[in-house]
Formats: sequence, C-alpha cells, structure tokens
Amino acid sequence: QVQLVESGGGLVQPGGSLRLSCAASGSILNIYTMGWYRQAPGKQRELVATVTSSGNTNYADSAKGRLTISRNNAKNTVYLQMNSLKPEDTAVYYCNADRATMTSRAKYFDIWGQGTLVTVSS
Repeated sequence: QVQLVESGGGLVQPGGSLRLSCAASGSILNIYTMGWYRQAPGKQRELVATVTSSGNTNYADSAKGRLTISRNNAKNTVYLQMNSLKPEDTAVYYCNADRATMTSRAKYFDIWGQGTLVTVSS
C-alpha cells in the first residue's frame, strides 16, 4: 500500500512563507498525480494544486501566483511552497496521490494523507 506523510505546517504571520512536504512510502514504481487540497473550518475540501509525473501542473485560481507545487519523482515527494500567505489560507492541507503503481503491479487510487494544519495569523 501507499502511505502519505505530510510535514511543514504551522503558524505563520500574514505575508510569510511556508513549505509543505509530502512523502509517499511503499514499494512504488510511479505515482501519476500528486497534489495538495485544503479544508478551512466550516468549508468543503478544495483543490490547491496538482502535478503529474511529467511535470504538468494545475492550480486553483486562489493559488496562482503565490503557491508553487513541485515534486521529486525519485523520492516520491511533493512540495507546496506558499508565499505571501493570507489569513484565508488558514486550513488543514491534505496531500493526495492518485494512480500509484507498485512494484507488484498493484494500483492504488485517490490516496490521502492525514493533513497538516496551516494557520496564518498575526
């Protein structure tokens, strides 16, 4: 199976920066898409950004220009660099992996991490 472990969340002042990391563990050959979603208090989970194994990215409008997604395929790790953070960025950020192929040729879909809390406040 694939397990995702996020790190890097915390408290930051408005205008500050944070970098989230998510490492996938397991006997993984390839993960097609990795991404970040977030859920603010009282709201539904929403897309932040995704990146494919070939480097194609997709961003929510709210993330464009301030948040940058990247990945290291060799390490099965995805990152989210967050700059110019705003209070409305406060949320639990979840890592997602989709279409993971294992060395056993088993495939797993729509895998979620446990989430990491980002709080933007002065």
